[in-house]
Amino acid sequence: MDKKKFSAGYFLIALVLAWLFAEYIYKPYSESKSEVTYSEFLKDLDDKNIDTVDIGDSRITYKLKEGVAANNENEAEERPIVDGVILGNFKRAKPDNVKSVVRLQDPLLIERLSGSDIKFGGVPPRNGLVDLIMGILLPMLPLIIIWYFIFRGMSGGGPGGIFSFGRSRARELQGEMTGVLFKDIGGVGEAEVELREIIDFLKDPKRFDKFGARLPRGVLLVGPPGTGKTLLAKATAGEAGVPFFFITGSSFVEMFVGVGAARVRDLFDQAKKKAPCIIFVDEIDAIGQSRMNVINNSEQENTLNQLLAEMDGFATNNGVVIMGATNRPEILDQALLRPGRFDRQIQVVLPTEEGREEILKIHTRALPLDPAIDLRSIAKVTPGFSGADLANIANEASLLAARRNAEKVTMNDFDLAIERVVAGLQRQTPLTPEVRKKVAFHESGHALVACYLPGSDPVHKVSIIPTTKGALGYTMQMPTEDQYLVSESELKNRMAVMLGGRAAELLIFNEASTGASNDLERATEIARRMVTEFGMSEILGPVKYASNGFKYLSGNSTENREDLGTNTFDTIDSEIKKLVTQAQENAFKILRDHEPVLQEVAGVLQSKEVINSEEIEAIVKKHNASENEAE
Repeated sequence: MDKKKFSAGYFLIALVLAWLFAEYIYKPYSESKSEVTYSEFLKDLDDKNIDTVDIGDSRITYKLKEGVAANNENEAEERPIVDGVILGNFKRAKPDNVKSVVRLQDPLLIERLSGSDIKFGGVPPRNGLVDLIMGILLPMLPLIIIWYFIFRGMSGGGPGGIFSFGRSRARELQGEMTGVLFKDIGGVGEAEVELREIIDFLKDPKRFDKFGARLPRGVLLVGPPGTGKTLLAKATAGEAGVPFFFITGSSFVEMFVGVGAARVRDLFDQAKKKAPCIIFVDEIDAIGQSRMNVINNSEQENTLNQLLAEMDGFATNNGVVIMGATNRPEILDQALLRPGRFDRQIQVVLPTEEGREEILKIHTRALPLDPAIDLRSIAKVTPGFSGADLANIANEASLLAARRNAEKVTMNDFDLAIERVVAGLQRQTPLTPEVRKKVAFHESGHALVACYLPGSDPVHKVSIIPTTKGALGYTMQMPTEDQYLVSESELKNRMAVMLGGRAAELLIFNEASTGASNDLERATEIARRMVTEFGMSEILGPVKYASNGFKYLSGNSTENREDLGTNTFDTIDSEIKKLVTQAQENAFKILRDHEPVLQEVAGVLQSKEVINSEEIEAIVKKHNASENEAE
């Protein structure tokens, strides 16, 4: 609904309500008259105190002469005296000079009035129909208002109240109103190059028509959470300067069958009127899920069918581009992905080292940074971080600087921010000496196995300070570069590092504790994927046993594989156990061979609580030099 029409309608309703209040509530109240008996009326008539008389159907209203009203007013004054002292002037309620009386059947009244000098006349009857309507409407008005708000809430509060079920809930923004350009994102790489073509088309569609080129009607942005898919869509509209219709997939679905399809039709009707424009459907998997997986949900299927029909109904290069975003492309209906609909898929992946540096520059533009801060080094130690993670790190660093009332955000603030995102906030609860010793050896075991195993990620910091994520300590490793392929030996080394803490406990205390539960979980998951996904089992061979899960979300497993036999499941479990056991034995052997190093690192950690990579390397080099001299 147009805002001007919306405002004018509400103003008109308010005006009518004000008139009704003034006419039927305020006016009768303000014109209220003193009620008298018929005998008092006749006495005033005989005493010639009356100036005018108005005779109505059921009541007689008369006005006293001015002199009589003034005398009555003076008579109303009282001066209470107590013990000879005048307490003050008080007045009773001032008598009204207009009085009202119930009309009786008095045939001589007109004759008596005619024989006097009193002006009299009749009162015209009120509109009976209006009185009847108002008699019904006014008592029901509060109930009508309550009903309106109840039904308005049931329909989502959208324009049109209870009649707006079929209206699209997309928010329309002009391109410049999105407030986002490609320069405000950073780290998107090839995705920006592909979207530039869409921008050129929206700016100058005639250039493409000249060559008979047909631009993709649908563009699907696919990638892990936090990589900036929604920001890319907004930046595309911002760069092109065209209207941007933003809606989530779940907004189409309602409890009533057919509502989602009606909203799809309404959305595309609005978009065609504003072409060239962009329709962006976030989390499109909410309505685009494969119809093979939908059971007894005709509303979702109807909505998807209408979306397919609307995308087919476009004329060539009509100026409307529909964009979708999802991190679950595996479950989308194939009819939605065929050429002519979402025929172009753009992978929005985690940023590279250069991309992370760009993102950090964007999110630190407004921060008072210390000149010694090196954003490149921060980008180097944050592989696997999404744009949202990096934005969170920059915000956490600024909060830490603000808490200590610093003038600049330092490199130490960023280091603590990274630790807080990865490990959680440090707790102030101290550990008992026994627990502290076990945690120190546990974390030292992780660190030393990583130091002695080739190809392992370098240790950045080791801490035995408890965190809010439930860890009593942590060993932070920072890869030196982005890894796109991981070999079988590297996976086995990672498992050995994860089980280094448990191996240290077995070596020093001859028993393991519950502190290794998360390490076992992660190591077992790597072993499971090696066996069921990567074909790294000699017995099972190069066969994939895991079910098809989500590429960008966790969930791959063998639980849903009904075609696998019992012996296969037993063999998978046996191979997983073998890999995990071998990893623990490998870690145990390394720590046993370098037990003096483990003892010293654990001792330093107990005294200092936190040690960095330089301190660990110094201890390892010292013992290596001693061993070489002994040989």
